[in-house]
Amino acid sequence: MKKLILLLFFIPLSSFAQENLSLEKCYALAKVNYPKSKQSDLVKEQSDLNTEIIKTKKYPKIDFDAQATYQSEVIHFPTENPGLIIELPNKDQYKATLTLNQLIYGGGTIDAAIAEENAKSITQLQKVNVELYQLKPRINQIYFSLLLTQEKREILLAKQKQVEEKLKEIKAGIKYGAVLPTSDAILEAELLKLQQQLTDIESTKQNLIQTLEKYIGSPVSDISSFTYPENTIDLSKSLNRPEMELFNLQKTQIDNTSSLLQKNRLPKVYGFAQGGYGNPGLNMLDNSFQAFYYVGLKLNWNVFDWNKTKKQTQALELNKQIIESEKEEFKLQTNIQLEQQAIEVAKYNEFINSDQTIIRLQKHILKTAESQLKNGVITSSDYMDQLTDLYEAEINLKTHQIQLLLAQANYTVIQGN
Repeated sequence: MKKLILLLFFIPLSSFAQENLSLEKCYALAKVNYPKSKQSDLVKEQSDLNTEIIKTKKYPKIDFDAQATYQSEVIHFPTENPGLIIELPNKDQYKATLTLNQLIYGGGTIDAAIAEENAKSITQLQKVNVELYQLKPRINQIYFSLLLTQEKREILLAKQKQVEEKLKEIKAGIKYGAVLPTSDAILEAELLKLQQQLTDIESTKQNLIQTLEKYIGSPVSDISSFTYPENTIDLSKSLNRPEMELFNLQKTQIDNTSSLLQKNRLPKVYGFAQGGYGNPGLNMLDNSFQAFYYVGLKLNWNVFDWNKTKKQTQALELNKQIIESEKEEFKLQTNIQLEQQAIEVAKYNEFINSDQTIIRLQKHILKTAESQLKNGVITSSDYMDQLTDLYEAEINLKTHQIQLLLAQANYTVIQGN
């Protein structure tokens, strides 16, 4: 019994949680669940691995070599002294060595390579953010289409209820001979049309829901209510788009690559040691297996690279200029889009004012038509024309209100706020 009570307690909570779905929640779900979002973790993991690979250059490099050779000639010393006998080395020789190389001074190349890898990783992550951000206009279109179907359905249901009530009055009038016998057929036909429209809206809603589910990666309940977002926008032309940050990160990555190129030109100091066992050893005149070793320091400096580094740096600077030009072009195109959306916002505001006036007039006309229908001045067909005009005006108002919200939401997305 207790389990049943608990179950009944939790079911309403679960259902309530599915009733409201906001635009912001759709954005958040898409950012987390859309397949592209999984790349962020992969990019981070890949960058960590590449960083660890770069760090291995700080560690000693150990190589093992073994070889056996036979040569056609060996070193010998010509002498005419019969009392001096020098044993010649063997033509077959054997050697196994273990060599250790340790970077002592690398001119900062390792730290520069790590910085370049970090810049590359951050840039790649920002590219993912840009692609995820570009989902917002698509989600806007789907979400506000769902909002429109929701509002149209409510208006059609209200019209259906009013027609049903009027049909009852007409049937009563027919019964008592106050209304023409065929007057109810017009209303009954209108009810069938309304049912078709409701079925069409439901089908459209299901298609939109299925598409939205693919973007947000979560099921959307059939009873979900799509809430109106706040209709406030900042009409300034300040841009906070993730693409702007991407352009800056791309230039930072180029700076890090240029720094690495310069550091690669600096001299590097290595320490090395080699130990081995072979025949002969370091003494070429001793034909026996011997252990040997030697240690030392090595300086490596590419003094002249035929201006390769200079030309690579110049190429990188040109790439920065290309990115800057792309940034300016993006700002120009985005500002054009903002201007277009601002015009759309003004247009729909004007439409809404006109719609409200039309609805007031249509309500007055319909009230007169109702009185005329009761008195037999007009037919049911004439009345339905006026009723349809009113509800079409109300649908136009809701359509323009939602189109206004869509234009405002698109403006905000284009702006990057």
